[in-house]
Amino acid sequence: MLIRARNDDDLDGCIKMAHAVHQMDGYPQYLPADLRSFICSPAIGAWVADVEGLVVGHVALHRRSSEPVMALAGAVTGQPTDRLAVVARLAVAPEVRRHGVGRALLAAAACAATERGLWPVLDVARNLAGAVSLYQNCGWKCVGEVTVQLGAVSLEEFVFIGPPP
Repeated sequence: MLIRARNDDDLDGCIKMAHAVHQMDGYPQYLPADLRSFICSPAIGAWVADVEGLVVGHVALHRRSSEPVMALAGAVTGQPTDRLAVVARLAVAPEVRRHGVGRALLAAAACAATERGLWPVLDVARNLAGAVSLYQNCGWKCVGEVTVQLGAVSLEEFVFIGPPP
């Protein structure tokens, strides 16, 4: 397995994988009509896990998440929100789970954040037990829960912080 920067040639594979993840886990909870834009939303960086040319995982590093997430992460870390980096869009193809793909992608994003002097944080829906377990097993600290309003729908999330820069 190779963790490398995502490029435009990876997008079809990312979309295919995202559909499989959504079907299995319900992530993302609200599958956007334009999944390409969801995956390619503005990021500091994005990486894929590649096995023999096949995209089997994805992660991005963003500058922001929802206001409740940023407020809690900023309060807990004591950092202004512009000193935080949000690990986002982490997904692993169902057929390669429990083989270290998620762990490697999470480490790549966290490393990229700390190399930039930013504190990595993330938010995850409370019902995504596999993802929550991954973050805990990788040493990330759950610092609380927030409710994120997505239009008329509320999403209950855990907020995690990674290692400081």
